[in-house]
Amino acid sequence: MKKYSVILIGAGIRGTTYTNKMLALKDKFKVVGVAEPIENRRNNIKNKHGIPDDMCFNGWEEILSRPKMADIAVISTMDEMHYAPAMKSIELGYDILLEKPVAPTPKECADILLAAEKKGVKILVCHVLRYTLFFKKVKKIIMDGTIGDIMSVLHVEGVGNVHQSHSYVRGNWHSEKETSPMLLAKCCHDLDILQWLLDEPCDKIQSFGKLTYFTPKYAPEGAPKRCIDGNCPIEDSCPYNCRKLYYESKDNTWFRPACTRGISKADIPTDQEVMTALKTTDYGLCVYHANNDVVDHQTVNMQFKSGANVTLTMNAFNKGGRYIRIFGTKGELFAYMDSDKINVYTFDDSKSTEIPITSSDGSILSGHGGGDGGLICELYDYLSGNYSGFCAADIDISVRNHLIGFAAEKSRREDTVESIDEYFASFGLVND
Repeated sequence: MKKYSVILIGAGIRGTTYTNKMLALKDKFKVVGVAEPIENRRNNIKNKHGIPDDMCFNGWEEILSRPKMADIAVISTMDEMHYAPAMKSIELGYDILLEKPVAPTPKECADILLAAEKKGVKILVCHVLRYTLFFKKVKKIIMDGTIGDIMSVLHVEGVGNVHQSHSYVRGNWHSEKETSPMLLAKCCHDLDILQWLLDEPCDKIQSFGKLTYFTPKYAPEGAPKRCIDGNCPIEDSCPYNCRKLYYESKDNTWFRPACTRGISKADIPTDQEVMTALKTTDYGLCVYHANNDVVDHQTVNMQFKSGANVTLTMNAFNKGGRYIRIFGTKGELFAYMDSDKINVYTFDDSKSTEIPITSSDGSILSGHGGGDGGLICELYDYLSGNYSGFCAADIDISVRNHLIGFAAEKSRREDTVESIDEYFASFGLVND
């Protein structure tokens, strides 16, 4: 059995998660190098995998300036930093596990696809929802013909009010100028899932959405620029009070390390380091006085070649979680991702059936409902040429699904209905 050697470029939450899964598959993967500018993250990977000092680098430029040193490059840098290391890795001949989104612009996505095809390297994109037990079960129900041909789909991505404030108001994805549009940052998963479930080309797309609530217009009168400045009229009741979310909630192993990036060198930051972050970074800003520009609600309408219609709704104003309703010619399917069952109603017998699934917690802290592990398990077979599954999203499939998202953004900005055939053609691709 071949064991694949791996270098990790970007040792944040996603990169660490993927390499942790590889560590559990020691007969298949061996992480031999890491590139990460934050010392404690770099050392964490070094120590877990027994990586020698001379294979630890401060950034992707350093590790990719060397001759090819492994079979696979895992690229899990920030969204806006995928393109350059991906292109250099392709040039060096690495097969790649690439975090989504592929790149923040449609041209860069197309460039990566065309470069990979020319070089003959394999790229698997981390559309981890495909590998969850939940969506695999939904896909199988469709493939089995239980609900017939799909006529319409309603898919809701509930971001969650607190998740929105952390990631898309104060956090890493608050600005599409610095990263990518929120539809790509958050709903790249969902756009991919919908294409995968319908398994046919999208014909036309239209989108509406705005940043409405997390703006100065909704700020309480007298609200300070920073929560910790005091004298906020809703300090005790505000669900976005940064003192409560980051300082007082000491067991939050996601929020506290995230807000102290660049301040703390430890895996668990101190209260003093958290307070420094709240005084000096965007994580301490009032959500109504932040530097955000991404939407807080958006709807995407898609028409597929068969005539099927799909509506994707993404918004911040909920507890959080995904649900999907699929209407077919023989029945309908309804399911919440964080549930342990899928509900199917069939027309021929007028019966509702609950189909059980064994699922991990679908919350934002759960590893995408078990999909992270599923992705790494199938990566091995995909690269070795023995893949017989139906979940893998290679670079060709992924880039096409990304371009549909970019077309939706064009529609939202320009108030148009976009032809996907024409949009693909503008980047030298055929919509098939």
